[in-house]
Amino acid sequence: MKERRNAKYVLAGEPVLEDLGGGVSRKILAYGDDLMQVMVFFEKGGVGAMHSHPHTQLTHVLEGSFEFVIDGEKRIVTKGDTLYKTPNIPHGCVCLEKGILLDTFTPCREDFIK
Repeated sequence: MKERRNAKYVLAGEPVLEDLGGGVSRKILAYGDDLMQVMVFFEKGGVGAMHSHPHTQLTHVLEGSFEFVIDGEKRIVTKGDTLYKTPNIPHGCVCLEKGILLDTFTPCREDFIK
């Protein structure tokens, strides 16, 4: 993957669509040491497995609908909704209607770019 750390512009066609399997793929957008933005694409039925990480994360639903679980609380979210996840909180989702999530992390998810 082309290094884009601290790039002033990331044009729509530049990020590579990475197939994560199971109806889920992602594009890593702009990032620096302290901040990262990622688009995650889901087919209906795609699963974001339960996990946690030491990053603060905002998730904005750009399209579709999802059943999310954050720290044991289950909710249905749709286009326009935003979710806040504190560090080390277990979270995951199931896509109910084909959709796209925009994730913002602080600090950068170095594990995504290695």
